[in-house]
Amino acid sequence: MFMGEYQHTIDDKGRMIIPAKFREELGSRFIVTRGLDNCLFVYPESEWRIIEQKLKSLPFTRSDARAFTRFFFSGAIECELDKQGRVNIPANLRQYSQLLKDCVVIGVSNRVEIWSKDVWENYFENSADSFNEIAEKIVDFDL
Repeated sequence: MFMGEYQHTIDDKGRMIIPAKFREELGSRFIVTRGLDNCLFVYPESEWRIIEQKLKSLPFTRSDARAFTRFFFSGAIECELDKQGRVNIPANLRQYSQLLKDCVVIGVSNRVEIWSKDVWENYFENSADSFNEIAEKIVDFDL
């Protein structure tokens, strides 16, 4: 399980260190794709296969299913870590997620998310007031 929040930077070549705590669980090969809220989603291959099967089962006759599947798969790339524990994030994904220099890498249960620091701070600030309300609606156990 992935959890925690880590501050990192991305270099001019698009390389970023993946936190050591995430590397083993991600494995030697993993998938990076466009996520929601202008972040990137990072999945170990085993989790990616589960997501892939779920998306394959969506009815292709529905335009919203086709649109999301296109969005999600067209941005996906298989990645490997280099010897320094870095991943090279392609330019199209850096542009989508507004990754320039400062990044935040967070663990979200079955995936890792990579955020531009500015986008993450803005998202967190704008959402903070609604977290209690959201929890009341979707969480049916005591935290």
